Amino acid sequence: MSSQEISEAESLRHEQDAHGTEVAEHPFADPGLPPHKPRKQDIDERAARRSERAVALLFTVSMLATIGFIASFVIFPVDKIIYVWPLGHVSATNLSLGLTLGIALFCIGAGAVHWGRTLMSDEEMVDERHAVAATPEVKAKVMADFADGARESAIGRRPLIRNTMFGALAMVPLSGVVLLRELGPLPEDKLRKTLWSKGKQLINMNTNEPLRPEDVAVGSLTFAKPEGLEEHAEDFNNQIAKAALMIVRIQPDDIKDRRQLEWSHDGIVAFSKICTHVGCPISLYEQQTHHVLCPCHQSTFDLSDGARVIFGPAGHPLPQLRIGVNDKGYLEALGDFDVPVGPAFWERG
Repeated sequence: MSSQEISEAESLRHEQDAHGTEVAEHPFADPGLPPHKPRKQDIDERAARRSERAVALLFTVSMLATIGFIASFVIFPVDKIIYVWPLGHVSATNLSLGLTLGIALFCIGAGAVHWGRTLMSDEEMVDERHAVAATPEVKAKVMADFADGARESAIGRRPLIRNTMFGALAMVPLSGVVLLRELGPLPEDKLRKTLWSKGKQLINMNTNEPLRPEDVAVGSLTFAKPEGLEEHAEDFNNQIAKAALMIVRIQPDDIKDRRQLEWSHDGIVAFSKICTHVGCPISLYEQQTHHVLCPCHQSTFDLSDGARVIFGPAGHPLPQLRIGVNDKGYLEALGDFDVPVGPAFWERG
């Protein structure tokens, strides 16, 4: 091989090495951005206004759907069942709430998408990566870009879109506010009062008969309910959960609390059966110590000393019911409990 041939071979090898290095560093060529093609809305104001009205219509439908959501919540009873093909028998409340809320959210999203695709600027721009910490120049550029975006979005020139969008976004959260109402009925003063009142007889829970003092033996534990509360009543469970009463007869000399003695009759004391910890029913009585035990968390109360807490997580004594005997010889209430029954929500009021 001649020296010229050797020189040409080396030159070709160097070119191949250089080309290979370039390909390794940049295996895919940058195709660049395609030429920008204006949309119909960019060159035809009538088309732009049609898109504007379409977006406003979607936002308006969202507002109407939110109003429909609230109206459905108010109009349809919880137990209302309707037949809808092909779903079959469904809850009118669930169907109407889901349908109206879905339409409200969908129309906001569809309106925003249609706005962005037809009226906002769609020209692609290349911005090289930069350091995480922005320089003052970059910050100024960002603010300028933001101002350009606001101007190009036409939000200032198209108040119909702006106002209906703000209206839709402002009304959708009302759906969540209305749902808070479903957390439960407003308690008002229901938790502070029970069915017990002056003159109501104590009815034995087992025999469903009025109690006489001689029916309560020393050391026994008897459960009672207010006169007029029947087990077949629609709200029986709600009422007995507050009015359940336990009656114990203690020797008057063994009662330590003076007020408890005044509120009793011949050693017969009446206390709420509902534990002041989390509201469990108390049913375990130890007659020698006069202690009652809550089976849920072992809170223990001394019925000979104002039902004060002697053990466990309960924070308050059991409420006492003042009792007496009517002219027929039956035990009766002389009022309601001195404090609300159950967990001590009322002390944080």
